[in-house]
Amino acid sequence: MTDQVTAADSGSTPDIPGKPTSASRTTLSHIMTHADTNLLGTVHGGVIMKLVDDAAGAVAGRHSGGPAVTASMDEMAFLEPVRVGDLVHVKAQVNWTGRTSMEVGVRVMAERWNESAPATQVGSAYLVFAAVDADGKPRVVPPVLPETERDERRCQEAQIRRTHRLARRRAIMELRERRVAEGFDD
Repeated sequence: MTDQVTAADSGSTPDIPGKPTSASRTTLSHIMTHADTNLLGTVHGGVIMKLVDDAAGAVAGRHSGGPAVTASMDEMAFLEPVRVGDLVHVKAQVNWTGRTSMEVGVRVMAERWNESAPATQVGSAYLVFAAVDADGKPRVVPPVLPETERDERRCQEAQIRRTHRLARRRAIMELRERRVAEGFDD
């Protein structure tokens, strides 16, 4: 692998040993029932989003070695509807780490509970978690150590998403400051 993220690159403290991607990777599985449906008879997107957040939170907590809270959901794509009777598998892993935050990538797969056909991807998401201490203050996380070329690609893509998040936040703040200076009271 090339250009692996080191503690210095990710902003983490160098004396915290890194953890490989596989150390915190997890899969959460859940069978969908009538209680999970929306008015169209398919599984409500909010149910899938909760499963995504649950799996990502478990991964973030495992990687950071303690509590981690959802800071943002960067993107949630619903690719196919999920139906009652589908067995949903939510697969999550840490893609990138900063000093106190982590991006967790999630892939949502579904298969019929009573068929042997392979699962299909029905969704994906990227979430940012912040590790917190007992007082709710940010705490340092270990750097993630990509193990495969795919992990390395995911780490590089996560860095691009982070750059875009920060640029978007900066542009919005500048716009708001400019509007206040111009006398607008939004």
